[in-house]
Amino acid sequence: MSNTNIGILSKTIRIVEKTGNKLPHPFILFGIFSIITLFVSFSLNKLGFGVTYFESAKTVGEVGKDVTIIVENLLTFKNMRTLVQEIPTIYVNFPSLKIVVLMMMAIGLVEKTGFFTALMRKYLLNAPRSIITGALIFTAVNANIMSDAGTIFAFTIGGVLFAALGRNPKIGIIAGFAACSGGFTANMFVAGTDALLAGITEQAAAAVGVNLAINPLCNYYFMAAATIILTITLTIFTEKFVVKTVGDTDLGNNTELLKSYKLTSKEERGLKFAFYGFLVFLAIFLSLCYPENAFFRNNDGGFLPKSPLLFSIVPIIFVMFSVIGISYGVGEGKIKTTRDIPKLLQAGLTQAVPLMVTLLSSSIFIYLLNKSNIFRIFAVKGSFILKEANVGPLPLLLLVVLITTLINPMMTSGSTKWILLAPMVVPMFTLLNISPAYAQLAFRIGDSSTNIISPLHSSIPVILGLLAQYQAEGKIPNTKEEGEAGFGTIFALTLPYSIVILASLISLMVIWYFLGLPIGPGFNLNL
Repeated sequence: MSNTNIGILSKTIRIVEKTGNKLPHPFILFGIFSIITLFVSFSLNKLGFGVTYFESAKTVGEVGKDVTIIVENLLTFKNMRTLVQEIPTIYVNFPSLKIVVLMMMAIGLVEKTGFFTALMRKYLLNAPRSIITGALIFTAVNANIMSDAGTIFAFTIGGVLFAALGRNPKIGIIAGFAACSGGFTANMFVAGTDALLAGITEQAAAAVGVNLAINPLCNYYFMAAATIILTITLTIFTEKFVVKTVGDTDLGNNTELLKSYKLTSKEERGLKFAFYGFLVFLAIFLSLCYPENAFFRNNDGGFLPKSPLLFSIVPIIFVMFSVIGISYGVGEGKIKTTRDIPKLLQAGLTQAVPLMVTLLSSSIFIYLLNKSNIFRIFAVKGSFILKEANVGPLPLLLLVVLITTLINPMMTSGSTKWILLAPMVVPMFTLLNISPAYAQLAFRIGDSSTNIISPLHSSIPVILGLLAQYQAEGKIPNTKEEGEAGFGTIFALTLPYSIVILASLISLMVIWYFLGLPIGPGFNLNL
């Protein structure tokens, strides 16, 4: 890369960074949006802004009819009094809050006991050198279940592994960072992000009368497949492009460094207990699903399109993670008495506290949007335009991906972006008979691919510190010519990764679309 290009890149990064840093906290941001919504509703109501559309019959025997919607003025005594009185109910009944509280307790329990870290270290450190890059990337993609801690774990262990194997640690750091932060759509596990986004999607769909239970597994089939695809594409890209670009070393194995990350006997025992606990959970779960007229089957003896199983996904995941976490904690020694269990659940819940604060203002914002009918009207008008243009679902999905990738570098919080986009995107999709789960999937693809090129990412300073440390130790080649690592060092490598991730996930979505495969249990393209 020439000095001119580096200069332009650095200036662009600084502009994006300064602009993004001026944005207020999401709690304040949604409070501002709520106030704006109040005054916009007043103005549009006075202008008579609305739309008329034909509503099809919802049940047999009913007749379709024309429905007219106009923007409701929220700045009236009646609406403002209702808002003030209903704030506790609006907040508590917000779908994301109800789902996230349970999920974060269970995931926090598993994380605080050390299960995830131990599991990933066990299989990553035991991987043969010939496939260590693929093993690192697969582990990093799945590490995002630990949220920000998973990202830090992924690039830290990537640097350690490559340095210990005598390779350039910069490759391991960047590959781990790209796979974890860039692969947020992909995972073999169910994470808190799945629960949070599902709740927002469900709320947005309800705004146009679609009472569809959107559970955390609504994108799972696609996510699991994407885990494999990203592991393959990112491994090939790392070995065929990044290694040649950055330069690799061969200093021999540092076995002492690897030994310091090996599991203790207590951790090994904990993993065994966790495996046994999972088998017990699986046996009980299958006994509630497999027999005819089982507990989780519907009245027809099946699971689709609706059943107690699909409506109980969140409690089932909660119990599964709790059993695994408790079993590991008992085996490892972190759980000595029953009193330790609620303490660990509590610790997991504390991780959700910042999110719970943000959800207060965002739940009010979404309530006001739905009450005003502003986005509902825009969604109907947008669906008219798309129907007349005969665009089709695929271009619409790609448009959502594109919009998300463009705003992502300026706003790193996925939930914040989806809270803003969902009230317009989801109703438009439902009016075109496209599943809200597909709208969410398109958003997650765009959100995942450009995470790693945002200068606002909280992990950037940590990565710069690690690179500086390895440079000082002489483990990164050509450090004198390259100079001290900076933002340009990171983004010169993460931008190509971002393109590979975007191309991989879009290609997979297009294949999925044309094959007509469900993206999650009970979730197909059309409603």
